Amino acid sequence: MCGIVGVVAHTPVNQLLYDGLLLLQHRGQDAAGIVTGEGTTFHMHKGPGYVRDVFRTRNMRELSGNLGIGHCRYPTAGSAASEFEAQPFYVNSPFGITLAHNGNLTNSEALKHELFQLDFRHVNTNSDSEVLLNVLALELERAAHHARLDPNAIFNAVAGVHKRCRGAYAIVAMIAGYGLVAFRDPFGIRPLIIGVCAAMGGTEYAVASESVALEALGFDVLRDVMPGEAIFVDQTGAFHSRQCAPDPVLRPCIFEFVYLARPDSVIDGTSVYEARLRMGEQLARKIRGIPEAQDIDVVIPIPDSSRPSALELANNLGLKYREGFVKNRYIGRTFIMPGQAMRRKSVRQKLNPCGIEFKDKVVLLVDDSIVRGTTSREIVQMAREAGARKVYFASASPPVRYPNVYGIDMPNQHELVATGRTEAEVAREIGADLLVYQDLEALKTAVREASHGLTEFEASCFDGKYVTGDITADYLSHLAEERGAARGASEDDMLEAAESAAAGGG
Repeated sequence: MCGIVGVVAHTPVNQLLYDGLLLLQHRGQDAAGIVTGEGTTFHMHKGPGYVRDVFRTRNMRELSGNLGIGHCRYPTAGSAASEFEAQPFYVNSPFGITLAHNGNLTNSEALKHELFQLDFRHVNTNSDSEVLLNVLALELERAAHHARLDPNAIFNAVAGVHKRCRGAYAIVAMIAGYGLVAFRDPFGIRPLIIGVCAAMGGTEYAVASESVALEALGFDVLRDVMPGEAIFVDQTGAFHSRQCAPDPVLRPCIFEFVYLARPDSVIDGTSVYEARLRMGEQLARKIRGIPEAQDIDVVIPIPDSSRPSALELANNLGLKYREGFVKNRYIGRTFIMPGQAMRRKSVRQKLNPCGIEFKDKVVLLVDDSIVRGTTSREIVQMAREAGARKVYFASASPPVRYPNVYGIDMPNQHELVATGRTEAEVAREIGADLLVYQDLEALKTAVREASHGLTEFEASCFDGKYVTGDITADYLSHLAEERGAARGASEDDMLEAAESAAAGGG
């Protein structure tokens, strides 16, 4: 998952883009970048790390122009450690194009081969986003009329992208001298939302991964970009849109509502906060029917994203809701740690139990999901050490049994704790006295009840059904090898850094 934002205004946009990325920081903490457009000139600054660390005052001064795009990166494809894969990407032919991407192409290797062998375009990194940029550039070149672009040509180019690319992609791009383009894959797997603002110079537009970024920047939410749709806003602020896919179907990633998105966002007309409340309501119905779960004294969430579900669960069951864990807000994202001891330490640094809420009680811990099981196991142990008499564990989502290929870097399938195990076996793995998973249909019902018309979802990490229809066992095996190699490289880098620090270097 990544965060993307684009703005076309009548005044400088550098501060708007920076603030927008801060509001989307939860979607990616590995790298950040901004490109602004001034006439036919692009100004770019990007680098590894948090938004606040990448941009300094001198960088912001250089980002002049009234339109621009921004990106905060969480790596899914490509090298997790390479600063050269920070986005946006740029290509100078034709016209000059810069692009930021949220999602993951499932046919990027085939496309890279085609681009090199048939289209004579060179891709310089392992990033599927650079592949997508080159596909867009090629389609724009083919669609241009007498070396000029108009909205019709741009939309024809996006239609060409849809024909060639498979997977999940929400895109913001700029074409030098023309304006901003944004589009979404034909299934709408990753979110993209349009905002509008009436300014003194005329109407201004913004697009972003989540509504919270638009609202905080002073834009009113206009609507979501529809699956397969493209929008084009030229440098004067004129707005154009067209459906560019033949058979679009809205199937957003249901994990956005479980975990990825901020609770104060509205995605595809659905309040993330209300969806999570409904998840708690559905989970309460299941727990009410489990005889051995009727002795619960207190419901405690694992901060932060499980709080709404845990609160509604407690209310529905008539149980006490308590904040039993204090989160250290000065610890950043937990990176892949080399070895179990490091993973254990990272959990203990981020969370600390309040003993008074656990001592001699039957505790129900509620989390949004269980993936690898390492964190859950450590949290259950912390609850026991704090004096809990019994520890029950509830997941607001179903068992994660399959890898995600559409932009979430979940572990290899054999690393997923629920793969090949029953609910009782997973409970033993994490050390809980009882484990309750949300049912998939109950999860879908929860999101539907919070929405205005959503009916279908991309839920492959739960049911193994990949909506793009191109995912094979060989593809998943290759993906597992790639992700394993990337994690191995990351661990080697961390160990090398640790050894260097111990020796007095770095």
